[in-house]
Amino acid sequence: MSSKVQSKGSRAKDQQASTPESLPPPEANAEAICFLSSLRQEELQMLFFSETLAMVSNTGVPQGELTIEVQKGKHEDDMSTMSHCPLVHAFSRGSMDKMRFGSSVLGYLTWKLEIMEQHSQEFIKFPIFPMERKTSLLKQGSQLAMTRSVKEGEEMTTEVTYFPWDSIAGFISEAANLLLLRVMAWRQMVPSGARFLALDAEGKLCYSTYQALGSQTIQVDRRQAQVFIVAQTTHSNEGIPVSCQFYLLSDGHLAKRIQVGSSSCCMITKMPVLREEDEIEPPPVFEKKPLDWEEDLELYSRFLERKVFSWLDEAHPQQGGKSTSLSLPVQMLISSKSTLTNTPEYPVTSRPSQVDT
Repeated sequence: MSSKVQSKGSRAKDQQASTPESLPPPEANAEAICFLSSLRQEELQMLFFSETLAMVSNTGVPQGELTIEVQKGKHEDDMSTMSHCPLVHAFSRGSMDKMRFGSSVLGYLTWKLEIMEQHSQEFIKFPIFPMERKTSLLKQGSQLAMTRSVKEGEEMTTEVTYFPWDSIAGFISEAANLLLLRVMAWRQMVPSGARFLALDAEGKLCYSTYQALGSQTIQVDRRQAQVFIVAQTTHSNEGIPVSCQFYLLSDGHLAKRIQVGSSSCCMITKMPVLREEDEIEPPPVFEKKPLDWEEDLELYSRFLERKVFSWLDEAHPQQGGKSTSLSLPVQMLISSKSTLTNTPEYPVTSRPSQVDT
């Protein structure tokens, strides 16, 4: 269950009651939870890159741009603990019939795509009746706080909703959705039967599903490319489902996005350099070489030195092993060993005998 606190701005509207209390809150299923649990940090880091798509109408008229950036960021939680995490930033700006519109999403996620903090904004600058919607999500201890502000003309409504953290397992925020799609493209698979949680256009929890629509060859910048098509649908409890189709390249780059029923789409105009998984070379293996200490002068000299000290301690126990100099015979033995090792072999010649005169 969630709790709400509503405040009204100037000439704010009274809102209708939310979903009837008799309806149980939606829950993500085991397939969705299992898929999120399988995510690895090394895998997500391969999907850190920026991309820009052109927004065009169905007749090919340019309308604006969409940019999606995923990078490594830092986030400080409510306990002042700093951690490295995926940072997703997406923003779009455009105009249609002299009417400006745009949106932005900035989200901090865990390595399992759980939401830590997110700020989103949408606006449409109608000449007479401009509209703007802002939503903030923030993890606060054992709950998720959502602050939602809607401005229509001069009227504004702000609503704060709290979700218990254990009730939103499998929740996919707008920022997490962009990174999750890259994971599906990278793996070339969609979890079968997975049912995630999401927020609908009214800020209510609902189900979100993904479906693989197969592969297709498209042409980008006079080049052909194979794309993996994923359909994502948000199933609102109070409205009609909203579905988008994402055409994804093998490394997660978004080649095309179509919202069902919309008169425009987003597509790339230049083929990106596709990324491949880094091959990790195995560490070098150094073979263990046998040690012949009798042929190593330094080790052999240490052996003789310890042997002599041991002999001195046994012969003269009153000195307590304090002797630091070697006896002359030992020094001569070491010197002889060195000379024999380093002296080259020469042929033996017989010495001429003396002639008696």
